[in-house]
Amino acid sequence: MFTLHIDTARTWRGGQNQVLLTVVGLRARGHRAVLVAHPGGELARRASEGHDLVRLAPAHEVDFAAAFRFARVVRDLSPDLIHAHDPHAVSMASMALSTISDRRRPALVIARRVDFHLKRNAFSRWKYKQADAAICSSNAIRRMVIEDGIPEASAFTVHEGVQVDRIQALPAADVCKELWLPPGSPTVGNIGALVAHKGQRYLVDAAPAVVRALPDTHVLIFGEGELRPALTRQIKHLGLEHRVSLVGFRADILSLLKGLDLFVMSSLTEGLGTSILDAMAASKAVVGTTAGGIPEAVEDGVTGLLVPPHRADALADAILRLLNDAPLRRRMGEAGLDRVRALFSVDGMVDETLAVYERVAGRPRAAGNGSPPPAS
Repeated sequence: MFTLHIDTARTWRGGQNQVLLTVVGLRARGHRAVLVAHPGGELARRASEGHDLVRLAPAHEVDFAAAFRFARVVRDLSPDLIHAHDPHAVSMASMALSTISDRRRPALVIARRVDFHLKRNAFSRWKYKQADAAICSSNAIRRMVIEDGIPEASAFTVHEGVQVDRIQALPAADVCKELWLPPGSPTVGNIGALVAHKGQRYLVDAAPAVVRALPDTHVLIFGEGELRPALTRQIKHLGLEHRVSLVGFRADILSLLKGLDLFVMSSLTEGLGTSILDAMAASKAVVGTTAGGIPEAVEDGVTGLLVPPHRADALADAILRLLNDAPLRRRMGEAGLDRVRALFSVDGMVDETLAVYERVAGRPRAAGNGSPPPAS
């Protein structure tokens, strides 16, 4: 099967990694997969050594010029199926396909990795009606897109995947040495963009209770984003400058993850959480929230502990329980590794994605839904 994949993001986050893993996995199975990516983006840079890369992205959601250029790509290549991996990609693909005759129109599959409702304006409703199927990274997201109007029979759950064996083979970094912390300090880590829905403010709010009980503990927040200044002020206000660190982006994040004592995901909304899957693949116990698809990844009481979102006190209690019980952390880490191997491998993700493609590409497709309405 010949598939065309679009991701318009300039930055590198979990979603872009899933796109690259999907494309590489399909090619390894003998399928042609062309990637359309932002010309200046990290995904295009990381994929640049491979074949079949088209550098193209819209400047904004309703970019007719980019859509016409993409339509030309579709006509020239004639793929069996287009997989649009983010909302702007869905826009560009939908507008492009509206200019292509039904006879030549490839199937359109959209990816949904966030547990936010679809926008309800006229253009958003129109573009999502063009999709032949939606691949959702969790059951929580699938329920949400069905509620938002995607037909139940066209919505599929395919959990994200991680490279378990690769992560297991990596050496664990000496986190204290790498980050200039006192030797032997307990380390609690969080990985994610510094944006509101990741909930790092609640992890910072939990830190005083943790540090009072275990004064040598260090909370390490990896990632960059718009909330860095606000989090910096919050840390200073709480007098935590020497116990909570905004480490930023690290290329060696997986080795650092393997060197942590505990991983925490404080999200208020979360599609599934590939950082959680990475932590489980690194044999780490996880403290997470019950937001979105996180309970599909973390088995509460078995591979980690789950608490309600927005609850710094509950986060602190769960962190302390696991920091104070090394055997329990170890058992949960081992159980997490078993769970991620069984349910969240890259091979499983690619195989399930391909099964959706084959099902959708074999369906008769309805006639197109007309030209796009004005954006609103």
